Amino acid sequence: MQEKLEKIEEVLSRGVEKIYPSRKAFKKFLQSCRKIKLYQGFDPSMPNLHFGNLVGILKLKQFQELGHQVIFLIGDFTGMIGDPTDKLSSRKKLTREQVLENSKAWKEQAGRFLNFSGKNSAKIMFNSTWNDKVDFKELIEICSNFTVQRMLERDFFQERIKEKKPIFLHEFLYPVAQAIDCVKMDVDLEIGGNDQTFNMLAGRHLMRSLKEKEKFVLTTKLLVDKEGRKVGKTTGNALFLNANPVEMFGGIMTFPDEVIILGFELLTTIPQKEIGIFSNAFEKRKVNPVNLKKKLAFEIVKLNYGEMMAKKAEIEFERVFRDRQFPNKILEIKIKDRTLPILDLLVKTGLLNSKSEAKRLILQKGVKLDGKLQTDWKKRIQVKSKQVLQIGKRKFVRIK
Repeated sequence: MQEKLEKIEEVLSRGVEKIYPSRKAFKKFLQSCRKIKLYQGFDPSMPNLHFGNLVGILKLKQFQELGHQVIFLIGDFTGMIGDPTDKLSSRKKLTREQVLENSKAWKEQAGRFLNFSGKNSAKIMFNSTWNDKVDFKELIEICSNFTVQRMLERDFFQERIKEKKPIFLHEFLYPVAQAIDCVKMDVDLEIGGNDQTFNMLAGRHLMRSLKEKEKFVLTTKLLVDKEGRKVGKTTGNALFLNANPVEMFGGIMTFPDEVIILGFELLTTIPQKEIGIFSNAFEKRKVNPVNLKKKLAFEIVKLNYGEMMAKKAEIEFERVFRDRQFPNKILEIKIKDRTLPILDLLVKTGLLNSKSEAKRLILQKGVKLDGKLQTDWKKRIQVKSKQVLQIGKRKFVRIK
């Protein structure tokens, strides 16, 4: 009994930003129920889950281990609309084919942490199952529970109004569509990052309006730096769960020092008491931040790929980044041209999408050829076999 109470305390505190309507009310509800139904929705705008998704997945894992019914919801319907959260301009809409293609590997990736078979298995659901069937009459009735004034309270909509940028009607309907999810699944709890608070509270409001039922909302902390930027999800540098162990280890080593302790809390299963010891040592400067970051990288890779692969990744990281050697395994590509403009060569590697991106990286001193920094974006390269191109800190390609 004591062990269960301790687990409940951890699930209510670890990585948690806030609980609605209150932590006290939800704790009382959780202790009075043998089993609750909960979910988190995942937006299929990218073909792989990333570290931000991992925060929620690990929270779902905690609830599953307590014996509760977990739903991993893929927003294939809402993904076509595009979540306007934090967007200062309208997001490009996706097709049904695109969102389904993006999410096809998610079960395998999430399955490293959640059990999708056997006793108390987690369920994968798609919100098109019910949202495809909502007709115009029903939509009007659902929308009558919300006001335009409430929708306009969102900070980023206010920013668009100030900058005279358009707000499209379908963006207003995004939180409505997401709110329908919890009603149709009849859940007790929704989990999501604190940037999703507005959308999740819309669902709580609709649940009370249509079913006279309380839906609790648990928001998780975001892995952000001191400027509030999401770590591991910056443009062109997202850390995805399909990254190989070495890339994942190296990516974590680029985290700013101020998020190390938060990284342990959100992205590992290390006991909180141990994290407290790390935090105390870090604050009193009794530990080298680089060594603590290596520990974080090791734990995250171990959680994803196992201890053996984590050890190999650490050794390879030391070899490549500390000793400045090339990785043991490098992607090889065939180049038929004898000479090429460096921008064309970089695009032909397949690691960059455009010449403009290649030019930007060269100007930012992010490109090396056989270990030598390339600074002239107009340069023409004599292509030779076994040349090694390094793009950024972690991407290498060898020319055949």
